[in-house]
Amino acid sequence: MHPAIQKIQEQLAPLRQQIIQHKVYSAIQDLNDLQIFMQYHVFAVWDFMSLLKALQNNLTCVTVPWFPKGSATTRYLINEIVVGEECDIDSNGIRKSHFELYLEAMQQSGANTQPIHTFTNVLQTTGNFQTAYAQAQVPTSIQNFVDYTFKIIGSGKDYLQSAVFTFGREDLIPQMFLSMVNDIDKKLPNSIAIFKYYLERHIAIDGDHHSHLAQEMTIELCNNHADRWAEVAQACQTALQMRLQLWDGAYEQIQQQKTVAKSRIL
Repeated sequence: MHPAIQKIQEQLAPLRQQIIQHKVYSAIQDLNDLQIFMQYHVFAVWDFMSLLKALQNNLTCVTVPWFPKGSATTRYLINEIVVGEECDIDSNGIRKSHFELYLEAMQQSGANTQPIHTFTNVLQTTGNFQTAYAQAQVPTSIQNFVDYTFKIIGSGKDYLQSAVFTFGREDLIPQMFLSMVNDIDKKLPNSIAIFKYYLERHIAIDGDHHSHLAQEMTIELCNNHADRWAEVAQACQTALQMRLQLWDGAYEQIQQQKTVAKSRIL
């Protein structure tokens, strides 16, 4: 393993462990809880795609007339990842992005897709994040998460984008969460089958093949620049802190829902 990669992994280990052990996972006990989790997580799936496309824009030529841009190695690495993320296959073999697959999983489970649809529609029309947040009534923890991603995108620094993509955007999925999903799937097979498939694809592709490609891409872009590696370490730490805050927001809303449900029973 590249020594700089190993060093960053060691620096991020405590934060990664906090994410794996986050209380949101144990709070998800039924379909209603999972629906709330998905309503938060979908924003991370969406802006992950935006980070991915920013990298493709920076590392390859996406204009006409075409000219070679950057190194062929980084062009290959990012294009390989884009193919998997932007046009993967669903359980029926139909091509679609992971974001589109996630939306289908939400619809099947009964999760509320209106906020993410309103947000993306307003943003596409106006180009204004604050307007989109307001009209979609996006919680603060989601806003902060998305804002940080677009701060990295707006930096124009491909090595930072690559590093955050590599180390800051891993959906660290603990075994307890997978077990919970499997249990719900057994009880309600027609409610979360697509979500279960999404997780399986994520683990098989993103967690293995794509993570190795992304590491190679970050090594290629940072090379022997010590200042870049130092900047990368800080950016990735912040990215994981933003993920913790996102999970905090989901946890708080799940707990609020449980409190309301109990009060209705009483």
